Amino acid sequence: MSRKFDYLGDVEVFIAVAEHGSFTAGAVALSTTPSVLSRAISRLEARLGRQLLQRTTRRVGLTEAGRLYLEQVRSAFSLLVEAERDVQGQEGELAGRLRLSVPTTYGHYRLPPLLARFVRQYPLVQLEVNITNRNVDLVAEGFDLAIRLGHLPDSGLVARKLEDAALLLVASPDYLRRMGAPQTLEDLQRHMCLPFILPRTGRLAPWVFRDGKRDLDWLPSSSIETSDDVLGVVSLAEQGIGICQSYEFIVRDRMQRGELVEVLPQLRGRTRPFTLIYAPHRRQSAAARAMIDLLTSDTPSPEENANDEASV
Repeated sequence: MSRKFDYLGDVEVFIAVAEHGSFTAGAVALSTTPSVLSRAISRLEARLGRQLLQRTTRRVGLTEAGRLYLEQVRSAFSLLVEAERDVQGQEGELAGRLRLSVPTTYGHYRLPPLLARFVRQYPLVQLEVNITNRNVDLVAEGFDLAIRLGHLPDSGLVARKLEDAALLLVASPDYLRRMGAPQTLEDLQRHMCLPFILPRTGRLAPWVFRDGKRDLDWLPSSSIETSDDVLGVVSLAEQGIGICQSYEFIVRDRMQRGELVEVLPQLRGRTRPFTLIYAPHRRQSAAARAMIDLLTSDTPSPEENANDEASV
């Protein structure tokens, strides 16, 4: 049997474009491209057999049919939201489905204990956790929430900082016995460094240091470069191949077990932020709100206007 309402994604696009007044602004709000939105509107107009938008070079306006349709679909979406909340609120138990996308670093080392708490508290919520370093399109791919790494440029998405994660250099004891421990930043030039290629840009990620009160960005070079999964540089360092920069929360246990040793500790002090993002135009489900509350329970207040550009 064919799905009767498989076009609701196109309706949501129509609402966003109508409310923001242009395909460009609507695309920013939905974290996608104007061409994707234009195709969605064309499909919807073809389905209805009526023109909904009057397109100009800079803005779009509603036709009479568009104004009537917007009023009706807004009411329909409100009823869906109310129905979802009514069902989720029965007997005080949260239910529903929640899709979350996270980078490998957070997905393997930060998220599991939080998810353990969540599933114990809300056993009826069905979770899909997408662990990837690819930037998902929240709206087009149907994700409720995503976690991103790095300083994020403006996009219209809601962003809430989760933490500033500390960075440090590490190497295996075997490597340091063979090659000696670098004492200065200049010494790194003579060592096997293990850089990572940023998936978004295809460029090497700089290593970041703090020398006293001065912040330094240093570009490592090596005969070995790792891409796609940043955790790979830690695995290589464990095998005595070279020195890598990683997050303290990733290498802490390995350092306590003696598998890795910190290098140049006098240059640590820099951090990178992890941020939770979601689309502002969507009414969040009760399950999504519960997850947001859990992830941000000890974090700063929300910041508007960030997006999901960086992903490591």
